[in-house]
Amino acid sequence: MIKKIGVLTSGGDAPGMNAAVRAVVRAAIRKGIEVYGIRRGYNGLINGDIIEMNERSVSDIIQRGGTMLYTARCPEFRTEEGVLKAKEKCEELGLEGIVVIGGDGSFRGAADLSAHGILCVGLPGTIDNDIACTDYTIGYDTAMNTAMEMVDKLRDTAQSHDRCSVVEVMGRGAGYIAVNTGVAVGATYVITSEIPYDLNEVAKKMLESRKTGKQHFIIVVSEGVGHSEEIARVLEEKTGIEARTTILGHVQRGGAPTVRDRVAASQMGYYAVELLAQGIGNRVVGMQKGEVVDYDIQEALAMKKPYEDQLYHIAQEIAF
Repeated sequence: MIKKIGVLTSGGDAPGMNAAVRAVVRAAIRKGIEVYGIRRGYNGLINGDIIEMNERSVSDIIQRGGTMLYTARCPEFRTEEGVLKAKEKCEELGLEGIVVIGGDGSFRGAADLSAHGILCVGLPGTIDNDIACTDYTIGYDTAMNTAMEMVDKLRDTAQSHDRCSVVEVMGRGAGYIAVNTGVAVGATYVITSEIPYDLNEVAKKMLESRKTGKQHFIIVVSEGVGHSEEIARVLEEKTGIEARTTILGHVQRGGAPTVRDRVAASQMGYYAVELLAQGIGNRVVGMQKGEVVDYDIQEALAMKKPYEDQLYHIAQEIAF
């Protein structure tokens, strides 16, 4: 019987991480398992920045963005020496298992720790939705809604000035936020790294739409593409339409999580404790077709996630 576990958040923060922490803590306590919060990710594990948690430790956090356990990068943990330090700290504290909430990099760390005998279960916490073993990641829905709301506000000023607004949304290695936001705001064009683009075609579409009476334009660009300022400059040169760039940046990581993020985080956090209680580690929890599932960490890391080609096609077809 597992008697003591830890929980940490690692990598970039995502709305819903607090809901996941809350679920882990309370599910563990219900099973008679002691829970420790590891602050600032693997850095906190190595350096002993660890606090004992109880039912009240996670009161009134489900509605808060960010992570109450904080997060940090930890280059030391990428080394064998760092992993061994973390293992020693777990043994010192009697931690038999750890729930790791984060992205692919966090899961690689969990795999390393699992290989040294510490049971680890990963929960997908990243706004980019770029983890292949799960249809949905914690924070994704909130980030998309934030991006949509920001673009809606930008549209007001773009319309007032007959401008083109080039909006860069987050998604360093994936265009999921971009394509969904593009559909949601009725963008004239969506540019992501997954599909080749031609600014001549974008400019042509803008000019054709202008002939039908359209006076302002929204172009959504994924962070992974970059060059948003350059894209705006080229489009202005090719169309004669004033273009301005807005990079939404880290605002997309903040704010109160949506219902979907709170519920998904709670489901996955509960499931992670179920696994650890059975002595099962080296797993990543995900959601497939609305069901909570789990995979071997190495299997999960090797998976490739398909792009939303059909949604991208829809975005381009219905915007003009």
